Amino acid sequence: MFESLGDRLQSAVNKIRGYGKITEDNISDVIREIRLALLEADVNYKVVKEFIATVKEKALGEEVAKSLKPGEMFVKILKDELVDLLGGEKRDLNLNGNPAVLMLVGLQGTGKTTMIGKLGLHLRKKHNKKPLLVACDVYRPAAIDQLKQIGKQLNIEVYDEGNKNPVEISKNAIKYAKENGFNYVLIDTAGRLHIDEVLMNELNDINNEVKPDEILLVVDSMTGQDAINVIEGFNSSLPLTGAILTKLDGDTRGGAALSIRHLTNVPIKFVGVGEKMDGLEEFYPDRMATRILGMGDIMSMIEKAEEVIDQDEAMKTAKKMQNGKFDLEDFLSQLKQIKKLGPLENLIKMLPGVPKEMKSVKVNPKDMAHIEAIILSMTPYERRHPEVLKATRKQRIAKGSARSVEEVNRLLKQFEQMKQMMKQLKSGNFKMPF
Repeated sequence: MFESLGDRLQSAVNKIRGYGKITEDNISDVIREIRLALLEADVNYKVVKEFIATVKEKALGEEVAKSLKPGEMFVKILKDELVDLLGGEKRDLNLNGNPAVLMLVGLQGTGKTTMIGKLGLHLRKKHNKKPLLVACDVYRPAAIDQLKQIGKQLNIEVYDEGNKNPVEISKNAIKYAKENGFNYVLIDTAGRLHIDEVLMNELNDINNEVKPDEILLVVDSMTGQDAINVIEGFNSSLPLTGAILTKLDGDTRGGAALSIRHLTNVPIKFVGVGEKMDGLEEFYPDRMATRILGMGDIMSMIEKAEEVIDQDEAMKTAKKMQNGKFDLEDFLSQLKQIKKLGPLENLIKMLPGVPKEMKSVKVNPKDMAHIEAIILSMTPYERRHPEVLKATRKQRIAKGSARSVEEVNRLLKQFEQMKQMMKQLKSGNFKMPF
């Protein structure tokens, strides 16, 4: 996400890092590049104008002039202003209701029904509590069936009453949730234009009847600056508590995310980052700013790892590594854990200081599958004692995994290099291989 904008801003920042002193003359080109980068990312012109004025004023201030590293101070100012632009503090969901009621609204085609499933899954995983999905999109053909399919896939119950009145359905769903111990009620409403008075009145009727704890607007990031008009239109009719940006990992310039909070005062609470049902992230303004500036996002990576990695298994493997007893069975176990974290290229982008060419690397999932097939074609004894793997065994393994002997040799060589690196780390004599 924000690749193009990030590349432009990082290029501008790199120019100024080495400056011994910052003056109006030597930062004029950098400021101009930042302005163009933001405008090309489809950030609202008014937002860009205010942002640039603030950054320039602070960069030429007394604090920067007295700094030993003015270039670094400029980067800090840029980061702080980006964080402020994106909303400052992270805004959590209000989940105090019993049950907590969340209503999702938005235009047609923004992916509300899918988002209901993603949000339900997120809440269940994070809080270990029961969500109930409520089918109130009674106008779109097959919308109720779609929500039922999502519920079945995620093993989350769906409440529906067919094509009845959405206000009554919402009211009855909350009663059902209370009687059956559900903690969250997620209401899927029909997509509508914010200028459609009849349907907007229906949303108001639901709001007045069930008084949701959260009214979240689902916005397609690809709509660019039109997203501002959509939010303002909905917000004038409904008391929105937050926005969810979808398709932020797509070919989007990111301007909507950088303009929304500043122009509408509606906080971004989640971003959709993939088609899979676990492709939903809480929105942290500070983490997003560091990603944009190429500083990585280690905290998000750690949190994701804590979610999906078996801690006991990880500790057991770590101890074996320390004792020099790491074998191919452990390697296979680690491979399976890494696969749970999602595409490797997404993890690479979260690391600080990763070169641009590395960020664009696409890791073919088939490569990992091939490694897995090779190891699984070995006997348990061979996996624990790879030193016994001579020519005939390698030929058998290659045939069993439908790979070549060369690939088997390459894997064994990489494994030996890894073991060697671990020994060096343990002894404190590790040297970078470049």
